[in-house]
Amino acid sequence: MNNEFISRLQKIEGVLNTFLPAQANPEWQSLSFGKLDSCVSSSHLSNLITPCKTLIDLGGKRWRPLLLVLCAELAADSKKSFALNDNFESSSIEKAYNLTPLVEFAHNASLIHDDIEDCADTRRGKPAAHITYGLDVALNAGSWLYFEAATCIKNLQISDFDKVRLYELFLLELRRLHLGQAMDILWHRNPQMIPSVEEYTAMVRNKTGTLARLAVKLGVFAGGGTDSEIENAGAIAQDIGTGFQIIDDVINLTSGNPGKKRGDDIVEGKKSLPVLIHLEENSGDKEKLAALFEKARNEGIDSPAVEEAISLLTESGAVAKAKKRGLDIISSNSASLSSLFGNNSSKPAGLIAELFELLQGNVK
Repeated sequence: MNNEFISRLQKIEGVLNTFLPAQANPEWQSLSFGKLDSCVSSSHLSNLITPCKTLIDLGGKRWRPLLLVLCAELAADSKKSFALNDNFESSSIEKAYNLTPLVEFAHNASLIHDDIEDCADTRRGKPAAHITYGLDVALNAGSWLYFEAATCIKNLQISDFDKVRLYELFLLELRRLHLGQAMDILWHRNPQMIPSVEEYTAMVRNKTGTLARLAVKLGVFAGGGTDSEIENAGAIAQDIGTGFQIIDDVINLTSGNPGKKRGDDIVEGKKSLPVLIHLEENSGDKEKLAALFEKARNEGIDSPAVEEAISLLTESGAVAKAKKRGLDIISSNSASLSSLFGNNSSKPAGLIAELFELLQGNVK
């Protein structure tokens, strides 16, 4: 990996550890909860901290917070000649790092809830939070982490007006994320219900695209971008996020996602793009696929229905077509993002392009 990425990722980890330490400390506790009753102990707080911190420490690509920082650098680089002070660029980048918990904590909160809603057993190669800590603890901790993410706004050295803008931006994207999840749940609970490709795309733009959109909007905001620049960048980013979800769907049916079992989307009844492409071209297979989904749900991941469904989608070419569509979406929109401020030869633009090439390289 590029050393430029490594140095930024190390700074991001430092910020994430500050805003979610392994054990509560007085400064963090005051920022998160204000003044608490003296009887509140570390054991009480650990029921919130430990499930979330354990999941975050298991890793993940961290591409969203890294993209946030790179977009701040991109915007700040384009604005520095108009800046009113010499510290504009460095203060913008510092602000960006301090905003990274908004995307990474929200992402991990969504994973805890996803695993509960999907009845998934594992995440990142380990038992899912609700398996390790119990459904009640995991559900509560995941919900708390959404709110905890916003504490990073509190002490930023920006105007109250800009703080309100950040809260509004963050909460809007969280509402969209939950809308996307609601659409997905509606479809995977009913094997017979098949959304259109347009509905699927709208779902993914909200469920997955929203966190990419949030990362880029926050970065451009930190870098001094205008409202229109923030919105334009967000629109591009949501499509990049959509592309990565399509690729994630493809990986699930081929090599299997890291830390998960190949084909668990079949067990969960996910109407992913390969499924929709197959049914667009082979409408007579609707009942057959619905029956395979139902059988896989009842029998679990080791059901022969899982591999039968995967073979059906692979042999029809639907998996390959979905993969190409996902990669095309990522490639075209990452180029648009890199050139957003008209100088795609700048260092930040080059790093954004390289980041997406690296992420695409993992699936080609």
